[in-house]
Amino acid sequence: MTTLEEVRSPAEIYDARFVPALFAQWGPVIAAEAGVQKGDRVLDVACGTGALTLAAAEIAGPSGSIVGLDANPEMLAVARRKPVQIEWMEGTAEALPLPDNDFDAVVSQFGFMFFEDKPQALREMMRVLKPGGRLAVAVCDAVENSPGYGAFALLLDRLFGKEVGDAFRAPFSLGDAGRLHAICNEAGIADAEVVQRNGKVRFKSIDALVSTERACVWTLGGVLTDEQFERLLTESETALRPFVIDGGTVEFDMPSLVIKAQKF
Repeated sequence: MTTLEEVRSPAEIYDARFVPALFAQWGPVIAAEAGVQKGDRVLDVACGTGALTLAAAEIAGPSGSIVGLDANPEMLAVARRKPVQIEWMEGTAEALPLPDNDFDAVVSQFGFMFFEDKPQALREMMRVLKPGGRLAVAVCDAVENSPGYGAFALLLDRLFGKEVGDAFRAPFSLGDAGRLHAICNEAGIADAEVVQRNGKVRFKSIDALVSTERACVWTLGGVLTDEQFERLLTESETALRPFVIDGGTVEFDMPSLVIKAQKF
């Protein structure tokens, strides 16, 4: 039997599964944290398939201009299929291919954890901001603050060892306000603010959650054998049962931490 993962690229799976379950809800939130308004020129760094980029474009409107930048050409290929007027650009956060003082707002959600040089990425984001421009960068809060994912990580530890559990925990690695402040200080942003905002994870079923995580190249992709995956599916029915609501939907809190700063 052909599976979804065999007929779609990782970027397409991300857009079809992760965006509606997790990331789409955050676009308006992070755009608001950066004070995006009508007519603004906005840069979305590590835009992925465009969840936050689209939200910023909707707020900025036809009089604004939006750039979505990502290092992954597969993500950008999916983003470019969206029927919106956005400039999609390939590039890295640590060396933005953009001029100084060019944007009213720079935003980024759930990519910062994976940047190789995080202080340099923040320096670059501040460089391209206009004086008075606003920055908002969101990361996943600690996995322990997301009860469903916390339970899933502990299940992976128990079934397959801490190494597999820690692979799943990678996106939650910056869920510490003190560490984020230290990175900001190293980047020369001494007055940065870190705030917590809450969101929800919603998958249509336990099976959908587990299958999506297995397909994710940034965490469990390629880590589990078919036999291990079947065992994980079976055990998840018990471990994630407390988070099942009407109709079998899985729902639980997933907070984020947001770095906020302004360029003076």
